[in-house]
Parts: sequence; C-alpha cells; structure tokens
Amino acid sequence: MQNEIKIDVAQQRKGRMIFIMMAIFFIVPIVVVVAMIKYDWRPGGKSQGELVQPPRLIETDSSLVDIAGTQQSKFWGDKWNLVLVAKECDTVCESKLHDMRQIHVSTYKDIIRVQRVLITHQSDVAKLVEMYPDLMILNRSAESIEGLAQQFNIQEESAMLTNRIYFVDPLGHIMMSYPVTASAASIRKDLVRLLKFSWAG
Repeated sequence: MQNEIKIDVAQQRKGRMIFIMMAIFFIVPIVVVVAMIKYDWRPGGKSQGELVQPPRLIETDSSLVDIAGTQQSKFWGDKWNLVLVAKECDTVCESKLHDMRQIHVSTYKDIIRVQRVLITHQSDVAKLVEMYPDLMILNRSAESIEGLAQQFNIQEESAMLTNRIYFVDPLGHIMMSYPVTASAASIRKDLVRLLKFSWAG
C-alpha cells in the first residue's frame, strides 16, 4: 500500500514538473515579447520603427483570398510577417518589395519563420508574381482588402498611400511600422532581434 502511495506521489510530482516545463516553454516567449512592447525595450540599439500601441489584432473574413484564389483569413500563418500595403504597386512599392526580399533572405536559418505579404487593390500582378514568386499577394475581394488595409492606418495616414512596411506577429497582431524612409538595414536589425528573443513563429 505504501509503495502504491509513493508511486502515486512520484507520478504527481513528475506530472507537475512536465506541466511547469511546458508552461515555461510556451508562455515565457509571449511574456518577453509583451514586455518588450510595453516597456519599449529594444535590446542592442534604437529602432527606426514605430511601435503600434497597443498591438492591433487583425480582423479578416472568409472572402479574403490570395492571387491563387486560396482563402487567407489567417494569412499570417504562425509566422513573423513583413507586410507592405499599397493601392497600386508603383516604383516605390517595387523598391520596398525588393528590400523585403533582401531582408528575408538575410535572416538565414530563420528564413522559414518569416514570410512576405503584399496587400493591394492592384488586379494585374503578373509582373510581381514573376519577380517575387514566393511573395503572398492579397488582392481580393475589394471589400476585404479595403477593410484589411484600413487596420494598418497609422494616425491620420492611409496605409494604401504611404508604402510603410509593417511587422505582423505569428498571432496576427500588427506590432511595428516603418516609414518609407526607413532603410532595409534598420528594419532587418529589428526583425533579427525579434526572432532572437521570441520563440514564437
């Protein structure tokens, strides 16, 4: 009887330890990211980006699809996302897409944790698909794109007109934004820090 009690106690202790370890593994990264946002903590230097406070949870509907017609209401897909919003992808937009690709490639071993997304009203995107075959392009439906783009507005600016680059976290929150003047190098530094200090994604 005593042996059975000892075994039960040992199993309970083991179960509690497993639970605590799992909680630490899953909760600590989220706490770290939230703390970084709340206290504006950016290890290793000052960011050129602007924190979105509080982080905005993106709301979408089932009519949001990519160029292949695939439903993408959760387009962030458990990854860190570099997002560009542009009504029509002109030369400035194309330059930013190039920067995003360079930033993405430069993450090396963390490349699978990041994806690039373009949100646009532009219907003819054949050129962009040819130039950036691994870029997710969201351009339908018009109502869904408009509603989605408005969530990226900063202050009185229209996201469709500013060519900002945004960070969206693996849970679908808009975290940071970068004006058109921000360099690819500065954006990369912030992304690398996020990937280093967050286990999410």
